[in-house]
Amino acid sequence: MIEQVSRDRGLDADVLIAAIEEALRAAALRYYGDGEELHSRFDRTRGVFQVYSRRKVVETPVDAAAEVSLADARKIDPAAAIDSTIEIVKDTEAIGRIAAQTCKHVISTRMRDVETENTYAEYSSKVGEVLHGSIKRFEGADIIVALGRIEGILPKKEQNPYEHYEIGETIKVVALRVSKDTRGVLVIVSRADPSLLAWLLEGEVPEIRDRTVAIKGVVREAGERAKVAVSSKERGIDPVGACVGVKGTRIQSIIRELRGERIDIIEWSQDPAEFVCAALNPAKVRRASVTDAVAKIMEVHVDAKQLSLAIGKRGQNVRLAYRLTGWRIDIKSEGEKTGGGLATVFPEDVPSKPIPIAKGATPPVSDGQTPVSVPDSDSAPRRGRRHKEVDKRTRKEEKSLFAE
Repeated sequence: MIEQVSRDRGLDADVLIAAIEEALRAAALRYYGDGEELHSRFDRTRGVFQVYSRRKVVETPVDAAAEVSLADARKIDPAAAIDSTIEIVKDTEAIGRIAAQTCKHVISTRMRDVETENTYAEYSSKVGEVLHGSIKRFEGADIIVALGRIEGILPKKEQNPYEHYEIGETIKVVALRVSKDTRGVLVIVSRADPSLLAWLLEGEVPEIRDRTVAIKGVVREAGERAKVAVSSKERGIDPVGACVGVKGTRIQSIIRELRGERIDIIEWSQDPAEFVCAALNPAKVRRASVTDAVAKIMEVHVDAKQLSLAIGKRGQNVRLAYRLTGWRIDIKSEGEKTGGGLATVFPEDVPSKPIPIAKGATPPVSDGQTPVSVPDSDSAPRRGRRHKEVDKRTRKEEKSLFAE
């Protein structure tokens, strides 16, 4: 029977036996009182539980609940001697119905505690792993997810803001942390953790599963953008191409799972400058230099047209690059003054436009140039209507002359 119950409840037989022994002892103490030193033990030979009262052997007992005479002790154990301890079997049938209810309560409590400990140990080992669950109900902004024998909580801050959840829907979540209280085991799960993206990549890319391609880092802002750094352990294998797949087939399936989240796959590099430049993708970086190796600060220069792309919407691109690389990134457009924060425009960036010159003024002269005077428009000669008519007649006469 014990083996059957232990199998049904998923408990170890020894743990169940210990729980019953503890329950019997509690029931016996309630029935017989606290004066006796009572213990419970399971007799594996006969398959029964017994309650014992331990007493000290003396010549003349003073405390009947704790002592026994030598004559009475030798009736139980012929080898008993003065100052030795013997165990006297107590009648368990005399415990009664009320004590039996106490026994049942203790057993149930103990088994529940054991189940809680086992469940806590099981899910503690799964922290950081991806679990499959289904939406069970909504509690305010939080979502309760069924994870088999227990429930998990998907807090609002761990949800993808671009996802719509429905009761009964099957979802993949990451186990963030496990705790236990009077209600049992509590598992906090997430749909926004970077581990979910790493797990999806491993399931979609065979090169990651066989460790040919390694994921060096993953950062996310759930539902909007993510960056993944990958490297190859074998020459000739493009880690970025392996993750993207032919015509983007591999990465597109992951994007669909994450409801359209944009994913930048970049190649990891041991060179910090090269790694930072790649992390700022899709912006094109002209150059990068380390300004403080101890504080991990790097200055990056981009073209003026690439500045907004490098920073990203609300600073998202540079923020993700910082979290991925661990380097604080100062982005400056080409021509930005060091420390000034102002953009300097180079001559070649200025469009060619005529310089307005006042009437009768002399244009500016560069070294080696001769000033050129500009005549006043009022003093310049004018051709009237009469002169224009004469010119027209002259051209007509010339045309007729050549025609002859």
